[in-house]
Amino acid sequence: MRVLKIGMSGTDVMEIQSLLQRMGFNPGPIDGIFGPRTQQAVIAFQQKFGLTPNGIIGFNTYRLLESFLLGYDIYMIQPGDTLFAIASRYQINPDLIRVANPDIDESDLVPGQRIKVPYGINVVPTNADYTYEMLQRNVMGLKALYPFIETGIAGQSVLGRNLYYIRLGQGPNQVFYNGAHHALEWITSPLLMKFVEDFSKAYALGQNFAGYVPSEIWDKSSIYIVPMVNPDGVNLVVNGLSPFNPYYNELIRWNNGTDFSDRWQANTRGVDLNHNYNAGWEESKQAAVELGITGPGPTRYSGPYPLSEPETRAMVDFTRSHDFRLVLAYHSQGEVIFWNFQNMATQEAREIGEALAQASGYTLDEAEGISSYAGYKDWFIKEYNRPGYTVEVGRGKNPLPISQFNDIYSENLPLLLLASVI
Repeated sequence: MRVLKIGMSGTDVMEIQSLLQRMGFNPGPIDGIFGPRTQQAVIAFQQKFGLTPNGIIGFNTYRLLESFLLGYDIYMIQPGDTLFAIASRYQINPDLIRVANPDIDESDLVPGQRIKVPYGINVVPTNADYTYEMLQRNVMGLKALYPFIETGIAGQSVLGRNLYYIRLGQGPNQVFYNGAHHALEWITSPLLMKFVEDFSKAYALGQNFAGYVPSEIWDKSSIYIVPMVNPDGVNLVVNGLSPFNPYYNELIRWNNGTDFSDRWQANTRGVDLNHNYNAGWEESKQAAVELGITGPGPTRYSGPYPLSEPETRAMVDFTRSHDFRLVLAYHSQGEVIFWNFQNMATQEAREIGEALAQASGYTLDEAEGISSYAGYKDWFIKEYNRPGYTVEVGRGKNPLPISQFNDIYSENLPLLLLASVI
């Protein structure tokens, strides 16, 4: 970690601002700028928890903040403690403690025993530009809070970042959702992670979820999710180019400059991952050439050959190791669902697409031109002749502002749930 103090900026500041806001402090705008209001919020946090109130996020302050970022405290049982008393102290539902500690014997709490106690705040930030590091913490935190979910690694990126997957459910009907093939479209990652968090909590507490019964979905289906297919590209867009990136000089040349924040869709080798699948790859390559794209760059470059990139190979391998009935590839923007590939999709796929469009309010359509080749859903349809969809969320210019998140989530929650059981 780096020490954070007034005058500094970045997504790490934005993540802390978002957390402080969720905790009831007032850091001002969630803008990634460590100004006077953020400093005062940090001081208030430090005072509440007995830390030196200097307004600087050093080691001790960050260590405590990190436990809140993960969503839980490690609590040592004291003589006379009861689960209800601990829950009251933390102002949470005692069932959340039971869920996080499935082996606990609440009739025999042993002094000195350590347990996980949820803080009762949302883990996934939905008002901050979302990075790979946030994703890592969210996966760790949600797994700790809800041990019944399955987490793992589907592969790694060019720079060795993990392509995390999460599984919700144990049923035979397997579906797969993925996000952020494109770097600018990182908003699809917190969308999928927020779905994981809300579904898990509803399942844990036996609550209905947007008109569905999570336990019924759990028994019927297995929902596999890879929230961030392109972590290298996402961090390049959100955090900027690191001088330690092994492709530093090439990236500046490919991008024609050092600003990657509003045009970079590719991975760190300049390959557009959603044009790197073996489904009309040659057509994609030719269409790119006609647009003057013949090598690595911000977008549309299909790579030297199909599946040249570790990220796309990982998605293909992950798909082949399962029996997915249906897949959703999340992108932005347009509020449209693309359902076909070279007339290979079935009538059933169209009918399911119509139901998903109705659930979300999006338009069902077919892609045209270069956008209609070499994508993940294209490969899935070609390979398996099963329903595959590209869901384009939100409207505007990529990257969509995080201020659109709540609308995007409310539109897509019914779609995500329906796709798991249809």
